[in-house]
Amino acid sequence: MRSIGEVIKQARSEKKFSLAKLEKETKIKKGFIEALEKGDWKNLPELPVITGFVKNIAGALKINKKQMVALLRRDYPPKKLRVNPKPDVSDKFIWSPKLTFLIGSLTVFFTILTYLGFQYKSFTALPSLEIETPQENQVVTKNILTVSGLTDTETTIKVNNQPVLVDENGRFSAEIEVFEGTEKIVIKATSRSGKETEVTRKINVDLK
Repeated sequence: MRSIGEVIKQARSEKKFSLAKLEKETKIKKGFIEALEKGDWKNLPELPVITGFVKNIAGALKINKKQMVALLRRDYPPKKLRVNPKPDVSDKFIWSPKLTFLIGSLTVFFTILTYLGFQYKSFTALPSLEIETPQENQVVTKNILTVSGLTDTETTIKVNNQPVLVDENGRFSAEIEVFEGTEKIVIKATSRSGKETEVTRKINVDLK
């Protein structure tokens, strides 16, 4: 099966047309005609331009234009061999409103997720409990003992099973009655989730 270049070259030879004469008849540079005959597509322009060349050449050589165009389409190489192909910009990064919305949504999602995780951890964690008074093995000489300390807000405090108020800063203080034979004070902090922290202070009661 002959190529379009071979068909043009044979027809030009039969008509006794030199490249210069065919250039004069078609107004197409002989360099393009020679490249077309050789199938040198790298030195030829885009397909629409070459199609115009082929129609003009076919008209000058008195050969079937439709058949020549069909041969051209068959022989024309893939896009990757074209001269000056359009640059591929498909892989270039483009910032778009859609991307902005997506990033914003993900940021909000992870912020909420982090907040909920922190809240869950706080809800399920053991409540903190720091006892300021009494000290361990403290000697008590009065029957009224002050118990004070610091805990988390929204935590319930009991001292020897007696409820004690906790202020907005988590501080608490209570006075409890002790007797000869009282050996310890038990302070218990209970969180909203029911988690408990318990501290025991041993005391020595001497009311003499």
